[in-house]
Amino acid sequence: MNKNSHKFYLTGHAGKMECLLDEPEGAPRGIALVAHPHPLYGGTMDNKVAQTLARTFVGLGYATARFNFRGVGESEGTYDDGRGEVDDMEAMLDHMLKAYPGLPFTLTGFSFGTFVQAQLQQRLEAQGRPAERLVLVGTAAGKWPMPPVPADTILIHGELDDTITLTQVFDWARPLDIPVTVIPGADHFFHRKLVHIKNLVAQMWRRDI
Repeated sequence: MNKNSHKFYLTGHAGKMECLLDEPEGAPRGIALVAHPHPLYGGTMDNKVAQTLARTFVGLGYATARFNFRGVGESEGTYDDGRGEVDDMEAMLDHMLKAYPGLPFTLTGFSFGTFVQAQLQQRLEAQGRPAERLVLVGTAAGKWPMPPVPADTILIHGELDDTITLTQVFDWARPLDIPVTVIPGADHFFHRKLVHIKNLVAQMWRRDI
């Protein structure tokens, strides 16, 4: 946590949600929500990839929020196969939109978190209020039934990922005609490769500012 990080709590559909807000130095230009990897396999909001995504969006001027999924840390409830986790992410979104009215928002996640955010985007599209863009790292294709995502989604994957293989990601992304950015030598957790995630997202995002 830095000086602009604040721990807080929300009440989700299964009880207390342990949350963290990271704010940029100046007035935020948008909202970013970060989803962490699988809660049953050690995933928390302090995961290094989730932290990297949060820092990246703070650097881009976004008020960035993340929280521990059900049963992780101080968050109440139990793992719900992604269904309740999507509900809780929507509750976080509604909280952030009230705290920062009128700002656009983006959804980003790592591994299981990509499944949560892709499902939330599908729900939000049906409601007529989609995110401005998605950033999915270590996309959970082949592990969970990933829905289609918008054509401008940023997809980043590790060349040596043996948890979710490149073949699985390509098979999912190919019909959607979405490019996949591959980080050479990176495993699923991007050990010693986190800086590439930060740089890639920042570069691709700034092109559109």
